[in-house]
Amino acid sequence: MDIYEDERTVSRADLAAWLRQVASQVESGQVFYGAAGTIAVADQVHCELEIEQEGKDEYSIEIEFSWKNPAAEAEKPKADAEKTDAEKAAATEADEEPETESSTTD
Repeated sequence: MDIYEDERTVSRADLAAWLRQVASQVESGQVFYGAAGTIAVADQVHCELEIEQEGKDEYSIEIEFSWKNPAAEAEKPKADAEKTDAEKAAATEADEEPETESSTTD
């Protein structure tokens, strides 16, 4: 699902300035986009750099960063900790195999 996309032709100097701005935002942990959008950047980020030659005289550089949402990762343990004792007991009982009693008749 795309959140935001921007495509335009710019000068080499403007591109360099934009990359510095994005780098500064990534370093700060918040990337801003559009009129008022912002996204939190995790401490650990997967990154890819791809340089391609497309035809005889056309080149492209693709830079991609991806990470897990740091807020969602922080919520996981919190959600587990907030389970009530009854919910924890029910989960434990569901995991246990039922015991069978054997009876003999004399």
